[in-house]
Amino acid sequence: MSAGGKPGPRNANRRLRGGPSGRCGIIRAGLTVDLLSRMESESIYVIREAYSRYSRIGMLWSMGKDSTALLWLCRKAFFGTIPFPVVHIDTSYKFKEIYEFRDRIAKEWNLDLRVARNEEALADGMGPKKIDKFACCNALKTTALKQAIATLGFEALLLGIRRDEHGVRAKERYFSPRAQDFTWNVGAQPPELWDLYATVDEAAHDRIHPLLHMTELDIWRYVRREGIPVNPLYLAKDGKRYRSIGCSPCCMPIDSNAATVDEIVAELESSREPERAGRAQDKENAFTMQKLRSLGYM
Repeated sequence: MSAGGKPGPRNANRRLRGGPSGRCGIIRAGLTVDLLSRMESESIYVIREAYSRYSRIGMLWSMGKDSTALLWLCRKAFFGTIPFPVVHIDTSYKFKEIYEFRDRIAKEWNLDLRVARNEEALADGMGPKKIDKFACCNALKTTALKQAIATLGFEALLLGIRRDEHGVRAKERYFSPRAQDFTWNVGAQPPELWDLYATVDEAAHDRIHPLLHMTELDIWRYVRREGIPVNPLYLAKDGKRYRSIGCSPCCMPIDSNAATVDEIVAELESSREPERAGRAQDKENAFTMQKLRSLGYM
C-alpha cells in the first residue's frame, strides 16, 4: 500500500481535466449558488481531481487558518475522513499553541499525522538566531520537506496557499510541477485555461493548491460559516493577536481587539494592512520569497 493509501502507478504523460463550470462557480437547475459555496465547490473539485490522478498523495498542515480550512475541505470531499497522510513540517520553533492545536485536532479528526523534521540540522543548532532567515527556512522547512517526500514517496502534495497572500504566490497554478532538484520554474508552468488543469509527466512531484482562488477574508468568512476550529493565536488578547502564524521568532503580533471570528472578519473588511506584515521581513521581500520558492519552499 502506498503512502497515499491507494495502490497503482501514477497516471502517465500529460493530462488535461476540466473543473466546475466557470471559475469558482457552479449553477445547478437555474439556482445561483452563493460565493462561498462556489469557492468551496471549486476547492473540493481540485482535491478530488488530485486524489484521482495520483497514487501517492499527502497534505501539508501548518495548523494555520488556511491549511486547517483545507483540512476541513478534504474531510468534506471524502465524507468525514482523509484518505491520505497529513504532514507537519516541524522546525521545532513553533508556538506551543500550534503544537497543542495540532495534537488536539489530529486526535479529534483521526488524522494520519506524520511529523517531519530535519534532525541533522537541528542537532547542529540550526535556528533563526544562529543564521539568517533564508538559510534557516531552507534547512528546516525546504530540506525537511524534501526528506519527507523521499521517505513517504509522495507524487503530489496538497497545500493551503492563496494567490493574494504574497506577490510570488500569485504566480502559482492549481497543479504546479516541481523538478527533480525540487526547483520551481515559474515560467514553465502549464497554462490553466477554462478550468483545465494540466500536469507534466517529467515532474518529480506536483504541488496542488485548492485554495488558490480564495482571499484571506474569504477564508475567515468560510471559517465562520463552517465553524472550523481556530488556533487561539489568531484571537486578540490584551490588545494583540497574530494575523499570520509560523515560527515564534519570526512572527510578531499586530495591534487588534478582534477576539472572535466575527470581529476578525469585521476588522479585515476595513483593513489595508498586508496579511504577512507581522512576519520577519528579511524573508518576506519579493526577491527572497521568489528565491525560497524556486528552491522548493512552501
